Amino acid sequence: MPPLTDSAADGAAYDIATLKTRLRRAALARRDALAPDMRLRAAEAIADLVAGLDLPTGAIVSGFWPIRSEIDPRPALARLAARGHALALPVILDDGETMIFRRWRADDTLVAAGFGLSEPGPAAEEVAPDVLLVPLAAFDRHGDRIGYGKGFYDRALARLTATGPRLTVGVAFATQEVDRVPTEPHDRRLDLILTEAGTIRPAGDPT
Repeated sequence: MPPLTDSAADGAAYDIATLKTRLRRAALARRDALAPDMRLRAAEAIADLVAGLDLPTGAIVSGFWPIRSEIDPRPALARLAARGHALALPVILDDGETMIFRRWRADDTLVAAGFGLSEPGPAAEEVAPDVLLVPLAAFDRHGDRIGYGKGFYDRALARLTATGPRLTVGVAFATQEVDRVPTEPHDRRLDLILTEAGTIRPAGDPT
């Protein structure tokens, strides 16, 4: 196949972005429609799955503070803390591009931040997590995810993995699954995906 011209490449990128937007909106609509009791059961199911992960002793694990209709990872984080793991939460820096991770304990006070986030304050220690529980809008069984369109995790993972491997674990409701996520060169694939229906070990690219 001949190489894409600049205009063709631009068109392909636009098509991928448009398809991601459509998939994201549909998956989030399904997520928004879930009943409260189902959300509670799903959070506990995720906690059970996280508790069963074979993580290195002393591994630092980053989670996230749920926003909007995201699945609640806090029961899972409590299980990890009980096992002796140090915890962290993501923080978006003032440049609006860079995401770092700061140490967090269950009794720490969080500060309100952009995008509706709650974050550890600047006095909290910055850490490089070994394991990341990653929020998402949609996912497929190949380990590809659609986030919220800002690229924070893709950039953070590119920086972190430059110094060593990291385990990335997508955390979501089963209803957020799609047949196939269109990918771009900067997209980072997940190592595992946990939903209330069980653990998905990505199959990689179809042959």
